[in-house]
Amino acid sequence: MAPSTLTKAWVAAHRFGLGEPDLAVTGADPAQWLMQQIGPAEMPPGQGLATLVDGVRAQARFQAAQQAASSAAATEAAYGENLRQIVQGDVRAVMASGITTRQPLAERLVAFWSNHFTVATTKGTMRGLCGAFEREAIRPHIAGRFLDMLRAAATHGAMLRYLDNERSMGPRSRAAMARQARLARQERMASMPGDMRPAPSGLNENLAREVLELHTLGAASKAYTQADVTAFAAVLTGWRLVYRPADAANLAPGAAIAGFDAAWHEPGSKALLGLQVPEGPSGLERVLEHLAQHPATAHWLATKLARHFVADDPPASLVRRLAERYSASQGQLSAVYQALIESPEAWDPTPTKLKTPQEFVVSAYRLVGAGTEVLARQPDGGVSSLGQRLHAAPSPAGWPDRQEDWLGPEAVWRRVEWATRLADRAGQRLDARALARRALGPALSEATARQIDRAADGPQALALLLLAPEFQRR
Repeated sequence: MAPSTLTKAWVAAHRFGLGEPDLAVTGADPAQWLMQQIGPAEMPPGQGLATLVDGVRAQARFQAAQQAASSAAATEAAYGENLRQIVQGDVRAVMASGITTRQPLAERLVAFWSNHFTVATTKGTMRGLCGAFEREAIRPHIAGRFLDMLRAAATHGAMLRYLDNERSMGPRSRAAMARQARLARQERMASMPGDMRPAPSGLNENLAREVLELHTLGAASKAYTQADVTAFAAVLTGWRLVYRPADAANLAPGAAIAGFDAAWHEPGSKALLGLQVPEGPSGLERVLEHLAQHPATAHWLATKLARHFVADDPPASLVRRLAERYSASQGQLSAVYQALIESPEAWDPTPTKLKTPQEFVVSAYRLVGAGTEVLARQPDGGVSSLGQRLHAAPSPAGWPDRQEDWLGPEAVWRRVEWATRLADRAGQRLDARALARRALGPALSEATARQIDRAADGPQALALLLLAPEFQRR
């Protein structure tokens, strides 16, 4: 039996979106409501969010103040505070976008792709750069060609720094030859203390490996070898970010800060993935085009999208259909989303996914009609207290996307505590009983409705709604 319009409204609002206080917002055709949201994501609300140049400049000035022996503590503190404000502004912007958006599917896609192409402040020199990465490399491309997003992400200064490509030097590059000549003229370096010797140079394979393993082909595909990783790292040499404080601290607004530096590039053609890749910046474009068109990439991206939106172990039929649409459209992501929305598997009303802490907090604030003022004291609205620090995923693989990773006893108890605090603040002004019926529709079970109806007061009723399986799952 096909799901009713009200059931489809719940699926559209909660599985594909970020929750709504009233399912009526999805209209008479919930699938069409989702289709209309496919497009470039809006920029976060607010003024003065930092660009990549702003973040790099702030980071460089802070590092320079730390290293300068004559630096006044007040100067170091001021630059540190500037960095802190950028980081908090970036986090607040992500949350504000989710809470206020009228395109919740687009915001879900921004979060999905930002996690797919993870950069994180777990590396100290990334502070101030992660928000710019999302706004500059992800948001403009979520509904375009995957190739365009892949290129933007792989060459963005934040990714180059996060995965150490800014320090990757071709062994036969002009920069390496010049460094070796200097060392040859300074044989006394060998007798110097270790901390005074020039840092070693050479290929760094981090970016090459993650592009192949995480961003495109997928580790399980067996579509590449270690030799391909090494050759790809050579292709990527020269793609750098200005990072020396003397350079970065004085950058003018709008200055070019990431790009191709021929002096650091490994000369000559490279053989990888069955390709003969030319030297220079065109070589990277050739590899990225090949990766974006590869059947393994289509399958990997289809699997991740189906897992994110439908089920931890998505139906093989759905994955196959999405991969076929990806290949047929030459990697047009909007076509893949349309195939996902058109798929009957996506509209199964059984909730099989658990909301991540970020999804739970955002959907809870949307449910109670909170504005961005809830972010004044805590820029992340309390997400970090539930175990998910925004812009701080634990590895380049990003945050996990299976419910088992968010269902430990401590994690569940944290949700109870957070929901209770929100309910204490908002429960007196809301009728949780009526809200539950408007927001959950036919997904609201009789048992949950009965518990909410029997609540002692408004805060308890709202807490029960926030913690109900029908709200926690999607």
